[in-house]
Amino acid sequence: MPTREEGFTIGTLARAAGVHVETIRFYQRKGLLRQPPRPYGGVRRYGSDDVARVRFIRTAQGLGFRLREIAGLLQLADGTHCPEAGRLAADKLADVRRRIAELRRMERALAELVEACRTHGAAPGCPLIAALQDEPAPPARDTNPPT
Repeated sequence: MPTREEGFTIGTLARAAGVHVETIRFYQRKGLLRQPPRPYGGVRRYGSDDVARVRFIRTAQGLGFRLREIAGLLQLADGTHCPEAGRLAADKLADVRRRIAELRRMERALAELVEACRTHGAAPGCPLIAALQDEPAPPARDTNPPT
């Protein structure tokens, strides 16, 4: 790892932060990461604070924060704005819970359709396709004829 005096090239910054070089450039275009000046005839150098910032961004993304939300968190990153950061996290938690509820609803609906397809047999029409086309599903074929 480069020393603080040497600094990181964009490639070593990317490796140290566990991202691709294009991710670094993307964060720079979005204003999340500074682009250091390029010395005449030289290479831009980044510091360990830049590595920490990229890791912060990636961790926040892993928790579901969007880039604009991360920009807001970065403005609070000096540690003196815990109530504001907590409100942003509470909003994100509420959003995650809403999405989980929606995913559970989707899971139930899909499980019912999978079961309908399983029990439908080879009869014409498909309950899944009918449901997706917003048509009433054809009756399932009785696979156990009366005895």
